[in-house]
Amino acid sequence: MTDPDAGGYAGPVSRVIAYVLDLMLVATVFTGGVLVTILVGAVVSPTDPDVLRLTASAYLLLLPPTLALYDTVFWALAGRTPGMALLGLRVVTVSGRRLSWIAALIRGVVLAYFPIGAAWIPVDGRHQGLHDKLARTAVVRVRAPATTAPAH
Repeated sequence: MTDPDAGGYAGPVSRVIAYVLDLMLVATVFTGGVLVTILVGAVVSPTDPDVLRLTASAYLLLLPPTLALYDTVFWALAGRTPGMALLGLRVVTVSGRRLSWIAALIRGVVLAYFPIGAAWIPVDGRHQGLHDKLARTAVVRVRAPATTAPAH
């Protein structure tokens, strides 16, 4: 079942584009923070080669939970991330309701740490990936609100 205000299940292409847009946003902001950390580390300890190695390791370890947190907050509060909003997509439960924090968290963690689970989206009838199946969610297209012509 889809959301009654939606235009059907979102396809794989629009979902991938939205995901890449969100990933680029998170990675850009996160990379900016890492660069500031590297610069501060270079000033504080310019001869210590471990600062760069430690920062790179932290980047790789902290990016997935940052992405999971980003997705969880946007899905729970707005039903969609900025990338999804640009493409007219929304996440709902399979019964068409708004996501709970738990469903958003499950979906976010599984997608951030096991993105290959999204490979199921093109072959599933409702275009659900593993993260959707586990959280019992679906991504739907949001119809543009009907506009009425002004009366003359």
